[in-house]
Amino acid sequence: MSVLFLSLLEASILAIALIGGVFLAFSDFIMRSLAKVDGHGGVEAMQSINREVFRWVFMALFLGMAVLSLIFVGYGLFGAVSWATTSVTMAGVVYLVGCFAVTAVFNVPLNTALASKETSLSATRLYWLDTYMPRWSFWNTIRTLSCIVSAALLLVGLP
Repeated sequence: MSVLFLSLLEASILAIALIGGVFLAFSDFIMRSLAKVDGHGGVEAMQSINREVFRWVFMALFLGMAVLSLIFVGYGLFGAVSWATTSVTMAGVVYLVGCFAVTAVFNVPLNTALASKETSLSATRLYWLDTYMPRWSFWNTIRTLSCIVSAALLLVGLP
C-alpha cells in the first residue's frame, strides 16, 4: 500500500467519522428536540436545516466520500487479495449503499416533500409527526450506523 493511499485512508476515516457525527446528532437528540417544538417551529427549523446543508463543508465531505468509496471498491477489484483489501472494499460498499444511496433514495425525497409543505397547515404538522419524523429518523440511523461500520472497516484495513 502506497503512502499516498494510506494517507487517503486515514483522511477518509476522519471524514466518515465527521459525517457520521452529524448523522448521530440528528438521531440522538436533534430530531427529538424538533418534534417537541410547539406549533410548526420544528417543521420550519428542519426546512431551514435542509436548505443550509448544501453549504460546502458538509457536502464536500459527503460527496467526496462517495467518490473515494468508488476508488476503494475499485481498489478491491484490482488490488491484491488480502484481508486489508477486502476490508477497504467493504468500507466503500457500506458507505455507498448505507450512507450515500440511503440519503438519495429515502432522506432526500422526504426532505423534498417537507420543503413543499406550508408550515401553517395542520396537515403539515400531521405529516411531520406521523410520516416525516419516523421515516427520516429511521433512515438517518441507518446512515449513522453505516458511517460507523465504514470507518471501522477502514481502520481494520490499515496496515
